[in-house]
Amino acid sequence: MISDAARAALADWLAAIKAQGGAADHTLDAYARDLRAFLTFMTAHHGASQGLGALARISTADMRAFMAHERAAGLGPRSLARRLSAVRSFYRWLSEREGFEPTAVLSARAPKYLRKLPRPLSEGAARDVLDTLDTQAPEPWVAARDVAVVTLLYGCGLRISEALGLNGAAHPMGDTLRITGKGGKERLVPVIAPARDAVTAYARLCPYPVTPRGPLFFGVRGRRLGARAVQKTMAQTRAQLGLPPSATPHALRHSFATHLLNAGGDLRAIQELLGHASLSTTEAYTGVDTARLMEVYARAHPQGRG
Repeated sequence: MISDAARAALADWLAAIKAQGGAADHTLDAYARDLRAFLTFMTAHHGASQGLGALARISTADMRAFMAHERAAGLGPRSLARRLSAVRSFYRWLSEREGFEPTAVLSARAPKYLRKLPRPLSEGAARDVLDTLDTQAPEPWVAARDVAVVTLLYGCGLRISEALGLNGAAHPMGDTLRITGKGGKERLVPVIAPARDAVTAYARLCPYPVTPRGPLFFGVRGRRLGARAVQKTMAQTRAQLGLPPSATPHALRHSFATHLLNAGGDLRAIQELLGHASLSTTEAYTGVDTARLMEVYARAHPQGRG
């Protein structure tokens, strides 16, 4: 059994994260599951409920035993890395509150794993998706809505949650759009004319009132459009076009970044447009390869030009 003190500390930590506005509800649920798994293991490992004093004394050997247990239970490297990240975050917070040294926990390293790189669509395939979406819905306003959403994903590089989280205040769209992304970080995104036109066409046909505080994109029942509906439409479209399963709404955001880079866009500028905290994430999104980097080097570096 997890001790009452540990359970209370976990609840306080989750409440602190939520109050800061830095994590979505599903992320908080994942944190809670990961910490409960850790606390449950430590209780069984030591044969007694782990109060705050016992948690402060967790050793490097304890952390190795925890990781070995999780791997033996079938947890993959990626999931274990996420679980350890949650435990480390909890310990940073707990050690500051309780005044102990969390080195043993913070120094624990998860096994390396290969990241699955995104597969952007080709420029032709992206255009075909936009052209075909118009034919998927039985009602003209739904078809216009789907085109508008997907145009924002591909034309502006928005996450699907960012596009569907827009309120009516975003319409009519100007040359830029202020987006609140992960961790509450704001960024300005240029809005291309086709995206503005697509949103305008949808709003004109939409049977529900688009108000400043209400959703911009509606589902057929008059509530805010959910991601599942967009994913379903994309699945129908890729089946019709013979595209692979990797052609998802999120792949359109990858495509936005990759096509910008291929057209000569600056990697750091693309990082800003996507709202990435790390340039390495942008490199993965854009599928940067050695040949491309050498081409940029040869063109830009003084010795490369000489």
